[in-house]
Amino acid sequence: MHSWLANQSATRDVLDGFGLSTKHRLGQNFLVDDTVIGRILDLAELDPSDVVLEVGPGIGTLTVAMLPHAGAVCAVEADRQLEPVLAETCAQDSERLNLVMGDALRVIPDGLPLEPGKFVSNLPYQVAATLILKVFSEVPSVRRAVVMVQAEVADRICAAPGSKTYGAYTAKLALLGRVTGRFEVGPGSFNPPPHVNSAVVRIDRAPLEGVPSSTPAVIDAAFAQRRKTIRNSMASSGYEKAVLDAAFAACGIAPSVRAETLSPGDFVRLAAALEGAAAGEGGAGA
Repeated sequence: MHSWLANQSATRDVLDGFGLSTKHRLGQNFLVDDTVIGRILDLAELDPSDVVLEVGPGIGTLTVAMLPHAGAVCAVEADRQLEPVLAETCAQDSERLNLVMGDALRVIPDGLPLEPGKFVSNLPYQVAATLILKVFSEVPSVRRAVVMVQAEVADRICAAPGSKTYGAYTAKLALLGRVTGRFEVGPGSFNPPPHVNSAVVRIDRAPLEGVPSSTPAVIDAAFAQRRKTIRNSMASSGYEKAVLDAAFAACGIAPSVRAETLSPGDFVRLAAALEGAAAGEGGAGA
């Protein structure tokens, strides 16, 4: 057994014991499948030197499974009613738990008491995509993420150039990390069962080299109007057409293609070419 909480009866006993019902407003669907916990631990490969960031520990179902294997778990929880619950469920290894009460989008990165090396969470679905990109962008110490997300978010994370699910989010995340694992999790693994399918993805930090700081903004402009050519989409976002044309010529990207056909590396080359072209125009451009 990986987590004594990862079953229907234990979860129900804890919730009933504290007079809590599941709260949909916080996206709380409690994991009641110990096999899934085991697969998450396999992907995370925790060891006693690891400091783990967990967002949305809930009643501690995943937390209690990680604590014996990690040096410390820094868990960020938005629901203050769960503070006494976590104090009880995680009592056995409480010296390794650093509980931070608050909104993870505000807490990360400056409000974290420890510098995490891994990010392992069953994420609140409404902020999952934003949090993953934020952690990779703003917490450079994190080398690996193993996160449960809605299946369609996992599809976006894992998408290849040219596919319908590949977009600005995919390309921006791919500047920083690469997907190294995935498995599916059905609604029956949760209480209450959500109305969506879920997936766990592993992302290892693998930054592309020589990425100009303007690259995320270039990606956003390229995808701003997906149905347009990349030249027209970027022009609509304020890039001067003369600068665009010079940059496309310099990096060998056809201005008539659409953004979803370009790889993350293509966007890096385009951002560098745009900087060069703008300098050549005397600083004109976005």
